[in-house]
Amino acid sequence: MAQRERTTSRDTELPHRPGHRLRLTAATAAALALTGGLLTTAVPTATAAPRAELPATDADFDADGYADVATAASLAYVNGKAQAGAVAVTYGKAGGVGRSVSYTQNSPGVDGSAEKGDHFGTDMAYGDFDRDGYDDLAVGVAGEDVGRDKDGGSVQILWGSASGLKGGSTVKDPRPSKHDWFGGYLEAADFNGDRKTDLAIGTGTTATVDILRGGFKRNGATDGRYTVTPRIHGNGEVGVQNLHSGDANGDGVEDLIVNGYENDTQRGSNANFWVPGSRSGLKVSAAKKLMPGVITDLGDTDKDGYDDVVIGNYWDSGIAGSARGGAVHVVHGSRGGPSAGDREKFTQNTSGVPGSGEKGDSFGNELDLGDINGDGNLDLIVGAPGETVDGVSNSGAVTILYGAANGSGITGRGAKLLTQNTPGVPNDNEKHDFLGTDVHADDLNGDRRADVVIGAYGENSRNGAVYPLLSQEDGSLKGTAGIYPGTAGISGTGTPRLGANFAD
Repeated sequence: MAQRERTTSRDTELPHRPGHRLRLTAATAAALALTGGLLTTAVPTATAAPRAELPATDADFDADGYADVATAASLAYVNGKAQAGAVAVTYGKAGGVGRSVSYTQNSPGVDGSAEKGDHFGTDMAYGDFDRDGYDDLAVGVAGEDVGRDKDGGSVQILWGSASGLKGGSTVKDPRPSKHDWFGGYLEAADFNGDRKTDLAIGTGTTATVDILRGGFKRNGATDGRYTVTPRIHGNGEVGVQNLHSGDANGDGVEDLIVNGYENDTQRGSNANFWVPGSRSGLKVSAAKKLMPGVITDLGDTDKDGYDDVVIGNYWDSGIAGSARGGAVHVVHGSRGGPSAGDREKFTQNTSGVPGSGEKGDSFGNELDLGDINGDGNLDLIVGAPGETVDGVSNSGAVTILYGAANGSGITGRGAKLLTQNTPGVPNDNEKHDFLGTDVHADDLNGDRRADVVIGAYGENSRNGAVYPLLSQEDGSLKGTAGIYPGTAGISGTGTPRLGANFAD
């Protein structure tokens, strides 16, 4: 298949992939026991187990109370098959970072087999799809040939268990003749408030998003499906580009953010569309256009009961007349949804933010929210993979913007810059490392502080790497070692680009 790695066409080849759904609000916390989909089974149902009484995390595939992080290497070779793709899961544990395990379509119990150009790991989303107490991982395989349908695409669900992910089932494409690249974009959330995880699936070639209702069974049963089609280009032009979710109107039902290019204006005009959830599902008739930006996250940054939409826009300029180094916008939620007139803008030229905006930095190319210092307020991690550090081009950097102590929202005050020359960050700055390719916040060790996980897909000649940094009581971040293809059980042949995409 044609390469479906999530990259831009810019000279720096910076990554471009979906953001991450936050599970720190009341609405998303309620969704932790949910389901969704249309499946063919490969393994028996796991025995349910109670969750440990530890801090809430994002994905927890073994239900031990410590967060687990899934990272894609969709260009990895598998048994000599180029770009068959692999996923590495790093399991959290008491005191630090646990083992890293790789999964492919050749793993025991996983449907299909690894084939050239499958791109297993095109995108990922997690949730307890079968409601057995363990989080599961939905994996896009956008280049999968399905029968005679070349590059038709598929989605695999890898099932959680007491020993971690084990076996898998295939999510059937409900409209196989309508598109290619099924599984190119994934998002898991409860879009109708029934406490079951639904799965939203976009292809990148059409404007239509398939919604598989929660109630996933391993024998193929589900609670139904429907589609939503915001006003974006599709049908072989430019379709869905990213999917994200959260509760921006505070009604207790999660909403969907769809990124694409507007259908009613000139080609190339990027926009995000907020599609509100309801008791009957997503309501595209009530969709609202938001500002442009390729990456978003949602979370209640100002503690007003509404999720705010954080939008990264790598091509934005910092201030009038300045270089286009990128920006991040916080669009505040309200009873009526995201409020276009109520937002803040952060760049590397914002007071308190280290560095300065420079052309090609791509500040805001990736972002994620989490409480890193444990003060009860959400902080924002921003990747700038194109940053030149000490004359080393595209070595990359990450900035942490902290939530104000009074809970009023994200601020530039006390912001922290991380590079591979920063104490506590493994390795060294090197040309084209692209540190900040992806970023993720989660509590790996159960100390009630979100740790910072950073992808650098250019590390070691594009083999890629992941750097987990544990949050310390004194506010510092410390990582002792990186995770590389070899340490995760992934072949280093070619350019696997581990760290290009974390599960959201």
